[in-house]
Amino acid sequence: MSENVVCTGNVNAVKEVWEKRIQILNEDLKREKEFQQKLVRIWEERVSLTKLKEKVTRENGRVILKIEKEEWKTLPSSLLKLNQLQEWQLHRTGLLKIPEFIGRFQNLIVLDLSRNAISEIPRVIGLLTRLQKLILSYNKIKTVPKELSNCASLEKLELAVNREICDLPQELSNLLKLTHLDLSMNHFTAIPPAVLNMPALEWLDLGSNRLEQLPDTIERFVNFRDNPLKLEVTLPPSESTEEEEQELFGLQFMHTYIEESRRRADNEVNCLTTLPISINTDG
Repeated sequence: MSENVVCTGNVNAVKEVWEKRIQILNEDLKREKEFQQKLVRIWEERVSLTKLKEKVTRENGRVILKIEKEEWKTLPSSLLKLNQLQEWQLHRTGLLKIPEFIGRFQNLIVLDLSRNAISEIPRVIGLLTRLQKLILSYNKIKTVPKELSNCASLEKLELAVNREICDLPQELSNLLKLTHLDLSMNHFTAIPPAVLNMPALEWLDLGSNRLEQLPDTIERFVNFRDNPLKLEVTLPPSESTEEEEQELFGLQFMHTYIEESRRRADNEVNCLTTLPISINTDG
């Protein structure tokens, strides 16, 4: 009996020793694997940084990152080593997301990420207080964060052809320097109040949305064509492809719409004031 107890105790002791050795071995293998993965990441980051450096140019005194028709679905954190960049131009790269570290590029003046697959604008965008142009047309953005209103230097904002944007936060009326706003080909059913309260706005494109009517105080705005407006206003088709002439054509449409709206309102008032008054003389 005692011999069986001794044997069982020896077996358990040996088992514990081997289990401990296996545990240590597995931990060593795990650390080695993590170390190898870290080396791979470091190598990939260095390769990516080398590729990105090749895309940096200087134009008119600006340091610009320019990538066109080359796949970059994500941007590596090694890009932070190029924080002197003043302009990003990334087109048709398949970029899925604006990196959260974008807020650390304090020298950015232009951020042009049009024609990609971006689905949201990060709130840290508001840290770019020197940003003058933000171009995010032809993406998949659905909402605009209120933090964008902190981009105090912003003069041009383009969000055309995102399809799903239907409103803007009221805080964007604090963009005191914004003069150019393109919201065409989205899902707006009315002009956002924030837009009506932008003090410096000179040019607005809301073409190809779902607008049904325009406010009366709209003289400074430009393009509202291809919306289901309640009034039918037709102009001869514009044959020009020049941007300036297209803008003038949109302006002509806008003024014609407003004139037609006021003419109809005047006619309704005149009809009401000229209705015959019937006097009942019976009894």
